[in-house]
Amino acid sequence: MILVTGATGTIGGEVLRRLPAGLGVRVMARDPSQVRAPAGTEVVAGDYADQRSLERALRGVSRAFLLTSRIGGDDDARFVGAARSAGVRHLVRLSAAAVADPGADDLITRWHRAGEDLLRGSGLRWTVLRPRAFMSNTLSWAASVRSERVVRALYGSSANVCVDPRDVAAVAVCALTEDGHEGRVHTLTGPEPISAVEQTAQLGRLLGTPLRFEELSLGQARAALRGRHPAAVAEALLASAERQRAGAKAHAADTVVRLTGRPARSFLTWAEDHIGAFGAPTGRHALSGSPRTG
Repeated sequence: MILVTGATGTIGGEVLRRLPAGLGVRVMARDPSQVRAPAGTEVVAGDYADQRSLERALRGVSRAFLLTSRIGGDDDARFVGAARSAGVRHLVRLSAAAVADPGADDLITRWHRAGEDLLRGSGLRWTVLRPRAFMSNTLSWAASVRSERVVRALYGSSANVCVDPRDVAAVAVCALTEDGHEGRVHTLTGPEPISAVEQTAQLGRLLGTPLRFEELSLGQARAALRGRHPAAVAEALLASAERQRAGAKAHAADTVVRLTGRPARSFLTWAEDHIGAFGAPTGRHALSGSPRTG
């Protein structure tokens, strides 16, 4: 039995969709009604803070995909302890590529490092996935693109080898269903670095209308982030942006193609498949046909 956590989110949902048919799959979610699972998937209610629900979710599980999001919390420790007690053999944890950046010491990176250290000391078999930023993060621009034809971001010319969530999920499925991933760290990136300015231009071409990029000041970016996150998290995200500006996130890894047999998707491919979120394509550069999936 394979247990998937985080299935109502971007990565966990993609993992669930990509697990081969015929495997025993269980999903743990705080609200099972929000899970969109293939037929035959067992969905159970569970919460990292509820020990009994963890015990129920992990009963009979051999491998689990672990995704936690409460930064600075003890969800990883609770889950790992329950997994060890339940006899789970192998955990696959979603971490972050920043863990390997020598200059990264912000709250979010320290939390991921602690989660990785917990796995290494757990006595369980483990695999760590370290993606760069998700291409899907650009969906935060969708409202302003639709209403104003503008993208606003900090350090627009700095580049990141952002990764398609579908490629992260594909590697997670490899780790959950194949031998040979135990004790390994997989760094996951897209095929090439790309800046917010370049992403804006590609979205505009796909939409068939020019988009304007507006550079945020540090103060504007801080205010925007603090409107959505606790102050400490906002400062961690700003520190991450500074590292990106310094070039720390521009190195591409070949992990996706090595493990899945297919090249990592480009941002253009991701944008083509999700362009509807940014508005209806019009004009001679617009796409024809249905968006690709897979």
